[in-house]
Amino acid sequence: MNVSLILFVLLIGALVTFVSGDKLASKVALFFSLAALGCTTVLVNHYLGGVDISLNNPWILQPNVSFALKADGLALAMVLLTVSLIPIILLSSFANKFNNSKNFYALVLFMAFAMTGTFLATDGLLYYIFWELSLIPIYFIALVWGNGDLEERKKAVVKFFIYTLAGSLFMLVAFAYLYDKAGSFMLSDLTKLKLSVTEQFWIFFAFFLAYAIKIPIIPFHTWQAKVYQKAPTVGTMLLSGIMLKMGLYSVIRWQIPIAPLAAKTYMPILIGLSIAGVIYGSIVALRQKDVKKLLAYSSLAHVGLIAAGCYTLTADGISGAVSQMIAHGFVIVGLFFAAEVIYRRFNSNTIEELGGIRSQAPKFTSLFMILVLASVALPGTFNFIGEFTVLYSLSQVNIWFAVLGGTTIILGAYYMLKMFQNVMLGETNTKVFAEVTLNETIVFVILIAFLLFYGIHPKPIVDLVNPSVQEILTQINRFN
Repeated sequence: MNVSLILFVLLIGALVTFVSGDKLASKVALFFSLAALGCTTVLVNHYLGGVDISLNNPWILQPNVSFALKADGLALAMVLLTVSLIPIILLSSFANKFNNSKNFYALVLFMAFAMTGTFLATDGLLYYIFWELSLIPIYFIALVWGNGDLEERKKAVVKFFIYTLAGSLFMLVAFAYLYDKAGSFMLSDLTKLKLSVTEQFWIFFAFFLAYAIKIPIIPFHTWQAKVYQKAPTVGTMLLSGIMLKMGLYSVIRWQIPIAPLAAKTYMPILIGLSIAGVIYGSIVALRQKDVKKLLAYSSLAHVGLIAAGCYTLTADGISGAVSQMIAHGFVIVGLFFAAEVIYRRFNSNTIEELGGIRSQAPKFTSLFMILVLASVALPGTFNFIGEFTVLYSLSQVNIWFAVLGGTTIILGAYYMLKMFQNVMLGETNTKVFAEVTLNETIVFVILIAFLLFYGIHPKPIVDLVNPSVQEILTQINRFN
């Protein structure tokens, strides 16, 4: 048994969902997503027990391409994030009606398949194929089932598609150059190359364009807010909860180990750009009048801090960044789901049209409040663990990086609590806000339980990831 089983389950699930018909599609998709989660749990237990669950089979002879999947702690942590969130995202959508729902749910599972492949692939060309495949389903999910005016939706989605595709082409050119040097696309071979400083700069820059757009890092963020707003909530959850983690993960897995000298040389600039995203995202979030756009800019601020942690090139920075990736995935999915619950009742996400929800739905108010507090890294939540560790790593590099990065705590608390006050408190809205249903409560409870449990006991995730982090640091320091 190896990790290809997870990909097989998700791909078969997408195909079965497509042919199952519109009435059964959501339930079939949920079944296969839970099956993928079960397979992943079993495989992680095998990995922790010392069993090799990686895969490396020859695929294409010329060029030399392998179907190679690497199952280490870092990859498995991201796969667990993916297969854990997909059932939750699917369950959260059950109250929505989608035209051609079999197409919609099949695309969700196919996207999960592509993202999982991206996290597992250790052959550069295979990795690139999975990376690009993940773009196709989210394009159609946002375009066909998105919100608002069709023309505006088209502009937002096409801009996202072109930006991402263009950045990825630079990465493909970098892989072609590296293949010419190594005669292989395997990551283990690429990290052994003794590239000159100039070569490392261009390779690093090519990867940076692809990842900076996907994460996104300033100034490559301009596609994000509109797409998050126009996509259906399921699409926004997929983008913010999982897809942007592909870029952050790839910085750690591919960019830094292949070009460590460039990473060390340009560390201050990279951290500076990342922290600029923290400050910019927070300030712009303060001015938003739409809940989904506010959450989009909040996400921009938080992932900027995660990127800064990755570029510290320290064990604490990288480990903290991975923890924060996972915590951010759960909390942002919860917050966007809360926005969806409000939209279902009021048919609006405009903040000034909301208010007074607490008096009508105290249970929903409590659940939403816990997610808001988790997003601002309240001690006791998993977000605090990752954020504190990243800020500590930034202080090791330069205390001012930590001070500026810490603005995400102050500004984040201000705009999130202000949003909560305006949406949940204040004058009672004339519209009736029904209390959360059983289905909605289950989604919230699962997300909150994860954030609280690992906020108190983060050791399982930290222990899973740390051996891979140490291996990457060894690769980074090989030129010392």
